[in-house]
Amino acid sequence: MSCTGGDHVRGRAPAGRRLWRIGHPVHGFTLIEVLIAMTIAAIALIAAMGATGSLAHHQADLRARTLAQWSAENRLSLIRIRGEWPAPGRREFDCSQDGVGLRCREEVFQTPNPMFRRVEISVFASGESFRLARLVGFSTRIQ
Repeated sequence: MSCTGGDHVRGRAPAGRRLWRIGHPVHGFTLIEVLIAMTIAAIALIAAMGATGSLAHHQADLRARTLAQWSAENRLSLIRIRGEWPAPGRREFDCSQDGVGLRCREEVFQTPNPMFRRVEISVFASGESFRLARLVGFSTRIQ
């Protein structure tokens, strides 16, 4: 083994390097170190995939709720713009938005003031019983 520059004495390696008895330096990681690193990386990737899946699910739910809220606002705006005086009672109708199937339930109630009616609009996903949005407004009778 040649010594250039006097870094080491025969049989001893510079700091951070080990020598085999035959004089070859050892580099790299042991098999167990590699397996542990791969296990840690796999666990981190599984956690990241779970977070991404959860985010995608919540994004779809938020989109459906936003469209449901818009449907309810559209109906209430239509009542105001047209000056409708809806009859007390309940009715259901399709109020789909942007390819998302939605059902609106409109409930109209009399109020103590005969010039006002309370209008409640609830929006559900088609075929579901869970309410995505609810909006309450008033219709007024103009004389």
